[in-house]
Amino acid sequence: MKTLLAAILLAASILFATPPLAVAAGASMGEADARHLLNRTGFGATPAEVAAYARLSREEGVRQRLAGFSGRPQVTPPEVAFEPLHRARQLGEEEKKAALRAEFQKGAEIRAWWLQEMLQTPSPLSERMTLFWHNHFVSSQQKVKPARLMLDQNLLLRRHALGNFGVLLHAVARDPAMLVYLDGATSRRGQPNENFAREVMELFTLGEGHYAERDIKEAARAFTGWSVDRETGTYLWRPQAHDDGEKSVLGRQGRFDGDAVLDILLAQPACAEFIAGKLWREFVSPQPEPKELAHVAVRLRETGYDIRAALAVLLSTRAFWAPENRGVLVKSPVDLVVGSARTLDIRVPDALPLAFTVRNLGQDLFAPPNVKGWPGGDAWINASTLLARKAFIERLLRNERLVAPMARADGVEMDYEQGSRQQRQRVRDLREEFGKGAGRLEGDARLRMAQALSDIRFDSAAWLAGFPDHAAVARALLPVVPVVPPAADLQGLALVRTLALDPAYQLK
Repeated sequence: MKTLLAAILLAASILFATPPLAVAAGASMGEADARHLLNRTGFGATPAEVAAYARLSREEGVRQRLAGFSGRPQVTPPEVAFEPLHRARQLGEEEKKAALRAEFQKGAEIRAWWLQEMLQTPSPLSERMTLFWHNHFVSSQQKVKPARLMLDQNLLLRRHALGNFGVLLHAVARDPAMLVYLDGATSRRGQPNENFAREVMELFTLGEGHYAERDIKEAARAFTGWSVDRETGTYLWRPQAHDDGEKSVLGRQGRFDGDAVLDILLAQPACAEFIAGKLWREFVSPQPEPKELAHVAVRLRETGYDIRAALAVLLSTRAFWAPENRGVLVKSPVDLVVGSARTLDIRVPDALPLAFTVRNLGQDLFAPPNVKGWPGGDAWINASTLLARKAFIERLLRNERLVAPMARADGVEMDYEQGSRQQRQRVRDLREEFGKGAGRLEGDARLRMAQALSDIRFDSAAWLAGFPDHAAVARALLPVVPVVPPAADLQGLALVRTLALDPAYQLK
């Protein structure tokens, strides 16, 4: 892996050996800057999107990107996710197993829905920020169970994704999925659970080193009484379970409740610095530049934690546009999968297979590995995931139907049991390809998986028609020059495949 990254960095050094001409204030940013802005604030970009932004100045591009934010999804969430909750303790063993299978299916539905939204949204920054907060305020369906709670949390994160961080923090603290995930729902006077109090300081607001163990214990008392209605899955205040006694948190004393503690955390200078640092690593580079980072943190504090205002400063820093910071971030599985489809203008009518693809690549949406979320960066790539990433790209670029439609000769769609032995074997092969998770799909969902794959096609001729030469194709696909330059006589799909399989394609 070190050899791979070293080769990519060497390619970047070659590309930037001669510094590019500075872009004058107010001048059109050009395709390179446009592609950089769109890739960092979304998931890939079509040639048409790049061309539209290339005519804008950097300032106009940032302003337009931020103005296009939408707090509502364009794709309608799946109805199954809104079905009534099951109270597992009231069910028999077989009923419990059936309920878990049903929740798995619902989980697959909301994963496919979110990826479909990423693919189709006119506001990619909305989805980028929703995913950012999902990996900041971590919850996982593996513990929470009901897909409905995870969907509700996703919609909450999306509504506030570019709003006010303080408002978002208060809302997440009461979110049922978070209360279940960090055991706040059962925390009560005399037996406070410290999980949320610890994580809200370490992972959500301040970072390590800015609080003491006593602060956690005292804050945990303040959050007692915040619970979840088991029947409706909504927030429930239980006053009889709340500890209303005197508490001491970060040098402040009082009869604090949970909201008061959150406000104490927001008032700490370390909070703005912590959030600014995470935004920097998401959009700019792995290592923040202290002076420019300080401007972002100051803007957060001055505006009372306005996320949009902080992003406007961040995306206008010298570091964001600097040549040395291009091609330094490793694409996440979502970046790779959704970004490839958007960049190559590939139509994906049903994103269900992609939900299992990103899962197999290490980013199971709605199920981060632990409370710290996905570590990202170089951790996305190892010997196993690199092979899986290349397999995905090769499958995506076959330029033919991946699976024959599951239908009888008269064109009527068959259900799984009606399928021939060969067709059922094909579905089993797909389950093996997409892992154990896909194997848990049942009946019609299995056929849907196969059909969805057959509908994903790349029209290489149409896509390549917009580029005058090899160099233009390479610039559209890679943030730095290819590690292995393609042969001069390569044409069509072979050229695209070669560039997409180059190590530099894994970067943004």
